[in-house]
Amino acid sequence: MRVLERLGVTGGAAVSAQAFDGVEVQVSRYAYLVSLLPPRIVADLGAAVRLAPRQISSYTPHPSTGGRSGLLIDAHGEPSPDAFAAIGAAGDVAGFAAFYRRCRLVTQRLWPTLLEPLRPRAQARRHVLHGGDHHAAAAWRAMVDEPIGHAIADAVHSDLVRGVIATDALIGTFARLDDPSLMQNICFLYHLLGGGTGDWDVPIGGMGSLTAALTTAATGHGAQITTGAEVYAVSPTGQVRYRSRNDEHSIRARFVLAGVTPTALARLLGEEPAPPAQGAQVKVNMVLRRLPRLRDDNITPAQAFTGTFHVNETWKQLDTAYSQAAAGQVPNPLPCEAYCHSLTDASILSAGLRDSGAHTMTVFGLHAPHKLFSGTDPDTLRNRLTDMVLASLNSVLAEPIQEVLLPDAHGRPCIETTTTADLERTLHMSGGNIFHGGLSWPFADDDDPLDTPARRWGVATAHERIMLCGSGARRGGAVSGIGGHNAAMAVLASL
Repeated sequence: MRVLERLGVTGGAAVSAQAFDGVEVQVSRYAYLVSLLPPRIVADLGAAVRLAPRQISSYTPHPSTGGRSGLLIDAHGEPSPDAFAAIGAAGDVAGFAAFYRRCRLVTQRLWPTLLEPLRPRAQARRHVLHGGDHHAAAAWRAMVDEPIGHAIADAVHSDLVRGVIATDALIGTFARLDDPSLMQNICFLYHLLGGGTGDWDVPIGGMGSLTAALTTAATGHGAQITTGAEVYAVSPTGQVRYRSRNDEHSIRARFVLAGVTPTALARLLGEEPAPPAQGAQVKVNMVLRRLPRLRDDNITPAQAFTGTFHVNETWKQLDTAYSQAAAGQVPNPLPCEAYCHSLTDASILSAGLRDSGAHTMTVFGLHAPHKLFSGTDPDTLRNRLTDMVLASLNSVLAEPIQEVLLPDAHGRPCIETTTTADLERTLHMSGGNIFHGGLSWPFADDDDPLDTPARRWGVATAHERIMLCGSGARRGGAVSGIGGHNAAMAVLASL
């Protein structure tokens, strides 16, 4: 097996880097958490992948109090009556817990099916209902048949609590919670599907360590990996043409597995691609001298930043931000989520930085659609979105985040912003979409043809010998290995 990687290292978006001169920190440059990687794939490959659970699920400062109060959810997502009472939402404790119990009736039964041939929708529903369970039927209806916003609004009443639930439907997806397309439902399902529980773990050593472990396992099983190999043409007959070290090469294979976006693959095949589903996010990596102070005296910074730190993500704020972006305006405030991975995995910092109290922080901004910034100068766009992200963060902190940024070797603040335009340019992610395109349900439509191995495994293209093996495959869209596993199963079934 020959693997061709355009970049100088393997991993694509799942890589680590020392992003700041003279600062010994391995930042997960693009992808940053892991939930959808099945343990079975890791075991089958014999890969030395290490993941660590976060000890806190989330903390959400209440924007109406400027962050002087907030909601803390523990690692298991269990609602504490005192925590909900602190934001005036004591009445939502039972509804919050019941909502996620219902969701697990769907996710726990669907999760194992991701490494199986696709089931038609009706069959998947029967599998979830498990003999006519009416609770599971209601959960399926809420997550699959109707806009997820309806179920969230019915379950809880607090604007903030609704927002905490709703963000999983919107990360990287530009939609309203009541969008009739249900694209937000699909996004929500995948965010809760991993392990059947939706837990998101930190890769020990950074995302690059996970990729390195998979690379070692692949070469150990005989894969030949060529980096710096830019594929510029693919033939339906299995011929692949690429450039490497200023030379042109051509190889032919019985099957070609493509880890690029479906849009990029169409161009390589000389076909006219469909317009890509566009991304809608901005990501900011930082290194801090110390964690910033909070306005909430009842929560320590370590508690607040160990899990997901929700910023300006109440139900109303999310809807307003969507409306502003849809009208051609950058949302203000920009809904954001912050993650401090060094609180879970200090190994990404040098010993000196660990001793000094330094930490990493990653911030992910929502509702920043690619088309909103079409034609904008890349540096201008980066600076503008950086300012919006920092302003959103500062609105709930006791001090400006800029004051705790660590300087690099040149005295510049350690901050790196990646826009959808940057993803399209550096990683060839069409439209800056982090899922390689619109996500699909993890089951087939009832009238979908499943008459070939590639179609049954959700990796088919218009050409029998060309299959998708990355995030663009059905049931792809994350750091999961599922697309690669299912493409391999389709190949084996085709031999």
